[in-house]
Amino acid sequence: MAFIKKIGVLTSGGDSPGMNAAIRAIVRTGLDYGFQMYGIRDGYMGLHNNDIIQLGRHSVSDLLNRGGTFLGTARFPEFKQPKVREESVAVMKKIGLDALVVIGGDGSYMGAKFISELGFPTIGLPGTIDNDIAGTDATIGFDTALNTAVSCIDKLRDTCSSHKRISVCEVMGHHCGDLAVSCAVACGVEAVLVPEVPWNKKEVYASIKAGIDAGKRHAILVVCENQTDVYQMAKELEALIGLETRATVLGHIQRGGTPSPYDRVLASRMGAYAIELLRQGHSGRCVGVQNGELVNEDIVECITKHKHQFMRSTYDLAQKLR
Repeated sequence: MAFIKKIGVLTSGGDSPGMNAAIRAIVRTGLDYGFQMYGIRDGYMGLHNNDIIQLGRHSVSDLLNRGGTFLGTARFPEFKQPKVREESVAVMKKIGLDALVVIGGDGSYMGAKFISELGFPTIGLPGTIDNDIAGTDATIGFDTALNTAVSCIDKLRDTCSSHKRISVCEVMGHHCGDLAVSCAVACGVEAVLVPEVPWNKKEVYASIKAGIDAGKRHAILVVCENQTDVYQMAKELEALIGLETRATVLGHIQRGGTPSPYDRVLASRMGAYAIELLRQGHSGRCVGVQNGELVNEDIVECITKHKHQFMRSTYDLAQKLR
């Protein structure tokens, strides 16, 4: 795309491991093609406030193994206002930016969609541990978050088994059960509760009790966030079964840490591909990986579609193996 000379990149919404690797790939691929590259601090808020810096090759050195995002990220609900979006595009035009790459989740994609509709070339990359973005088999950060959660649940199992205890463990995922069901299969838990599959508390409790009555020393339940109060659930289970029951909320520990090799490679591939799409004249597209191949889809489709196939098949597997 001949008129593109300067490209900006920002990270928005919740941080995820691998965002830095994506930024690095975007910057170095862009520089390799002769573009000037700019980083926007603190997401759409930094864009609106003109907190923008030029980036060179050394600006993104030693980032592959760093979690989070060195550019920073922030929630900026004001970006929903048309006036704020128009002011943000005016900022980019004032400093001469010709295109933008946005790394984030569905809220970030919505912002990218708005910018693209204002005639500004924009590409989205799926950066979220929730794996809830349609159009891609995996999002940047999901694999690392899964490894973190599995490591924590494995540790919980050790102490549960030693003390004849029940553990109710809440993992992240927003309104997507991918992380929870993956943990369930990887850790061999007794029950998993996710938003996509209706569940009945009495039936869950009865299943756990039946296992303990049959001789099990311990049990672990994995619960996707926003499903229930896990502390209250632990009290109810203890009262019903008679075994000490503890609730553990893994929380934001799942969003931090060194990205896994898979996430580093995935983020690097996606970042480089985003530049290729801009060179080919694309806008309003989002990058994904399907069956190992890089793909791109209309950003509107990825915002409006729901991705349930992986969750459903993995949930069914967890039920068979418990």
